[in-house]
Amino acid sequence: MAAIDDEIHDDSPKKFDRVVAILTQLQSKRIVKAQELADRFGVSLRTIYRDIKTLENSGVPISSEAGVGYSIVEGYKLPPVMFTREEAVSFVAAEKLMEHFTDRSLGNAFQSAMFKVKSVLRWTDKDRINELNANIHVSPKKNLFNKEVPNALEILMNGIVNKKQVYIRYQSFDASQPSERNIEPIGLYHDKEYWYLVAYCHLRREHRNFRSDRIIKITGLDADFTLQHKELSAYLQKPQFDTYEVVRIMMDNNYVKYVQHSRQQYGFISEKKLGSKTEMTFHFPHEPEYFLRWFIVLADKSDIIEPESLKQRLKELTQNIDKRIKSM
Repeated sequence: MAAIDDEIHDDSPKKFDRVVAILTQLQSKRIVKAQELADRFGVSLRTIYRDIKTLENSGVPISSEAGVGYSIVEGYKLPPVMFTREEAVSFVAAEKLMEHFTDRSLGNAFQSAMFKVKSVLRWTDKDRINELNANIHVSPKKNLFNKEVPNALEILMNGIVNKKQVYIRYQSFDASQPSERNIEPIGLYHDKEYWYLVAYCHLRREHRNFRSDRIIKITGLDADFTLQHKELSAYLQKPQFDTYEVVRIMMDNNYVKYVQHSRQQYGFISEKKLGSKTEMTFHFPHEPEYFLRWFIVLADKSDIIEPESLKQRLKELTQNIDKRIKSM
């Protein structure tokens, strides 16, 4: 009973920090669930209820609804937010990443927001951020966006939030000419150095993935979504294939490091070290020809164990390469 009484009347700095952090989180979005707060701070729901009561007793107008969550009454003005030194330093990394991994429009908006954030920092933290900013450099390997569409992410995000269709002119990898499509944007994700959009395509009448740098024109439309879509995570689940080609190769150990990232795109399953070589197994659901074009980069340091048909195709391909070289 004493332990419970101590928790109820806890006026420790730890509780104070937690209550302030809860207040900040309540400002971050419209509704915050009690379980969400309990999970973040590693405390019980009863402790969260008491912390919310503490805020209410201090004059913060919090509304609550059973089974929904808590929210601060709209229009309530709070004092300026104070950042810790670690939080202030983290802004540098965020700013550098936003500068290079978003399009121009969204990057400018973030920069404007950062000016507002920096305006409330202490002078010592401002100086520290400026020093770090001059000594951190981010250089992406790829052009993530078409320079002709500097506001692509902004338009797509508006479409996602407002459930509005978007028009795009898109250059597919395997098409000779770009196509025009009306799409319903569902979500964005960054993978293998590119931004991708998951959307329902009215032209193809199915859900498709679009790479951001291949969008050469984009316009937001007034038309609403015609379908009810799932959350993004549902479309990112790896598909299960009923049939696939089992491919096994043997590669010199010293060269495995060069394919550790790219092999995931070709159905890599497992590897096994056998002396100076590594055996790798793949389940490849597409045409084996694609796998072969990837494999040939290190074919002088690797061998195909199976299937036999892929070995024969490799021989044909290398013979064709040899003929072309001799004819030069």
